[in-house]
Amino acid sequence: MSQPVILCVDDERVILDSLQMQLEEAFGETYLYEFAETAEDALELIEELNEDGDDILVIVSDWLMPGLKGDDFLIRVHKNFPNIVKILLTGQADESAIKRVQQEANLHRCINKPWTDEELVNTIKQGLEKL
Repeated sequence: MSQPVILCVDDERVILDSLQMQLEEAFGETYLYEFAETAEDALELIEELNEDGDDILVIVSDWLMPGLKGDDFLIRVHKNFPNIVKILLTGQADESAIKRVQQEANLHRCINKPWTDEELVNTIKQGLEKL
């Protein structure tokens, strides 16, 4: 039986490492944690996980990344997987990008960098309660 997945997308490895530590500490082995350094890699990973029957519950994505930005990435994901909880994690997104994701991809929340463990964990828990 497959485990539910939390996917984190950020072009900075140190951010992904930090997210991994925080998620593992908060949720233990309840979820499978996957990581991608670009939105393009994340889209490929989503396809692979979907083909394997793994259920992605949450995506935490940076906004400012090379290539496909987080808002466009989350909107693309939403078209195929509308039930995934989508969280934008950013220090640089502009208001129009955030509003666009809220309107077109049912964004659960935008968290500003730097974030606190409590803020991240509570945001994910609140998103999971909606499922």
